[in-house]
Amino acid sequence: MRGFLFKIASLGMPKNLILIGPMGAGKSSIGRRLAKQLNKKFYDCDRILEKRTGVAITTIFELEGEDGFRARETKVLEKLVKNQNAVIATGGGVILKAKNLSLIRHNSIVIYLKTSLDSQIERTKHDKKRPLIQTRERRATLEKLARSRNPIYEQVADITINTDGQSIDASLEKMASQLDAV
Repeated sequence: MRGFLFKIASLGMPKNLILIGPMGAGKSSIGRRLAKQLNKKFYDCDRILEKRTGVAITTIFELEGEDGFRARETKVLEKLVKNQNAVIATGGGVILKAKNLSLIRHNSIVIYLKTSLDSQIERTKHDKKRPLIQTRERRATLEKLARSRNPIYEQVADITINTDGQSIDASLEKMASQLDAV
């Protein structure tokens, strides 16, 4: 981890580190630990959106649909990327809007946390807070999301970390070695 801290310091931060990827990839858990290790502020887009609206994401989806949620998500992201020296965990669908892609690329290193469908299913099996997977066809839904989103994650990412079967520390070590190439 020491090399990782050195690498980040040498990047001329105040760049933000923005974590993208599908639900269940570890963006919040890894992001929180990463921010602590680097003495950066941590922001979770979904939690901030819930705090600002006073309701759960599932409620926003029920009342405003996915389009309403995405519009609110963009507003939160616009504010968060103005920070410097932060780690920002985004929602899985943040990459669906061109404006968001522009926002996350600006003054940031974009880190794609990749995970397999099986890992997603395992990690989200008891989750009631993610509206897109509150269906009987969870696997089919996650497969469809992966087909449409994974190519975008790969395209926008500066580095990719596979989190399957990895502890948070192991994922952070992988991140350190990949950041050396950025």
